[in-house]
Amino acid sequence: MAAKSTIFLVDDHPIVRQGLALLINREADLMVCGDAEEAGSALQRIEELKPDLAVVDISLIGPDGLDLLKNIRTRHPSLPVLILSMLDEALYAERALRDGASGYIMKQEATERVLVAIRRILGGEIYLSDRMASRMLHRFVGGNQEGPPRSPIADLTDRELEVFRLIGEGHGTRQIAAELHLSVKTVESYQAHIKDKLSLKNARELVQRAIQWKVAEKPE
Repeated sequence: MAAKSTIFLVDDHPIVRQGLALLINREADLMVCGDAEEAGSALQRIEELKPDLAVVDISLIGPDGLDLLKNIRTRHPSLPVLILSMLDEALYAERALRDGASGYIMKQEATERVLVAIRRILGGEIYLSDRMASRMLHRFVGGNQEGPPRSPIADLTDRELEVFRLIGEGHGTRQIAAELHLSVKTVESYQAHIKDKLSLKNARELVQRAIQWKVAEKPE
């Protein structure tokens, strides 16, 4: 019998990890070799288990999945990573690919699409939804992109977007600094950059905008 491809799961919700494991382990050619709920333990377990592919959520406890992705690329450059997230692919998919992901799929997709994405990536391909692939192709070949105008939020760096997301979840500056292992002054610097890019006057407007965005954030 051919050896099964091993998959490592990173998600901060135990029920999601369990559901993915059940889905993957019933396949004849795939098996879950381990899982983690946050970036630090994920890196350690990946080093120990040496999986064939990692499935990573963006919203994690502490440093987010994009941070983890960058660390995986540094430590394990040949390990393919599939980002599986609730966060809108219109804002995050291209960002994830730029950071080294091999694919992006939203949790709202049918379960069989997760298996399709895993197998395509294991086969050396990139996986995106048809809608996202078409959008990126139009932009890269110089065509006009359909849909709403580009949001200024798309101009935030990965770290600025991470801080903005945490503000929208109700986290204060010191809490964000502790979660991301940054100094308070560094977080305040990111907040200043965000206010400048989004044309916000003060901290109150920043919090309001972040909360509004977090509430409204959903697939198109």
